[in-house]
Amino acid sequence: MSVLASFHLRRGDFVLEASMRLPASGVSVLFGPSGSGKTTLLRCMAGLEHDAAGQLNVNGELWHDSPNGLFVPPYRRALGMVFQEASLFPHLDVRRNLAYGFDRTPAPQRRVSWEQAIALLGVDHLLARQPDGLSGGERQRVAIARALLTSPRLLLMDEPLSALDMARKQEILPYLERLHREFDIPIVYVTHAIDEVSRLADYLVLLESGLVVAQGPLSETLSRLDLPASFDSEISVVLETRVASVDGHYQLARLAFAGGELLVPLGQGVGSQQVGQACRVRIHARDVSLSLQSQTAADADSSILNRLPAVVSAIAPALHPAHVLVRLDLAGTELVARITRLSLDSLKLRTGMPVLAQIKSVALL
Repeated sequence: MSVLASFHLRRGDFVLEASMRLPASGVSVLFGPSGSGKTTLLRCMAGLEHDAAGQLNVNGELWHDSPNGLFVPPYRRALGMVFQEASLFPHLDVRRNLAYGFDRTPAPQRRVSWEQAIALLGVDHLLARQPDGLSGGERQRVAIARALLTSPRLLLMDEPLSALDMARKQEILPYLERLHREFDIPIVYVTHAIDEVSRLADYLVLLESGLVVAQGPLSETLSRLDLPASFDSEISVVLETRVASVDGHYQLARLAFAGGELLVPLGQGVGSQQVGQACRVRIHARDVSLSLQSQTAADADSSILNRLPAVVSAIAPALHPAHVLVRLDLAGTELVARITRLSLDSLKLRTGMPVLAQIKSVALL
């Protein structure tokens, strides 16, 4: 099962020509620069662009098939949608806003209970409040809960954090992280913020000028050495780690993953994590340097705490002519380093060569 979407739409000089196959569950993020077509593609999936040609199949249910004259209107699609603004009904309190989403779904078709949505988004204490008395983060949590209470087969989210300040954004991100773990609902999430991509995405779709230029699992896609020029600065990997220990004196967490361990400062990413809990870490290619020295982190005469043995698996040119990209294998975990061509030649790097990947802890905040 999967979500298959293929759309063609012209709006003046802009043309959307996008096709993608998304997983049947988890968070699929549409990412790209402003004007790349992210929101337009989401609107096509929602049925808000009636002129769009193409097809949409959601886990075997056909909602749009223009070659055969099929177009299921938005109100008949089993989808939930969350916009940049919460769009709550101002004359209804939170309880009645939520009931609007819950009551429109016949009882036999409900897959999300009232109690589940309330607990997941932490809005039980807000039920008697009016929308104008809520913070921005609280309004969005209510909007997400209302969308979930329709028991959607597909949940669409159009930059739901873009109107929030950093504090409110950090407040709501943990709730979003729990969505795909708690519910077996495919989520399509639009953003232009790479930190949201790193924390939320399971699957990544990169858009540029109305075209899908790359798609695939998160880290595999971000670490591609052949990304288009507009995404060159984002080349990185996202590691799935677990908190192995916390050093309160030095305010560092030791994170374990398949290829080794990392020391990371306590902060937004790991500040509230407990030992044993999962934690994602994004490592930017520009923050990885290479060494031929056979020193370990314990005996290295260096301020760099993270020094991991690796093997060079590929070398490719970067956008800047002074740079190259080096793909590394850390016992099955991939990493990418951006170094200069001068360093490449000075170290005489080649595929199959063992090296030490050096990552500054302060770069992993």
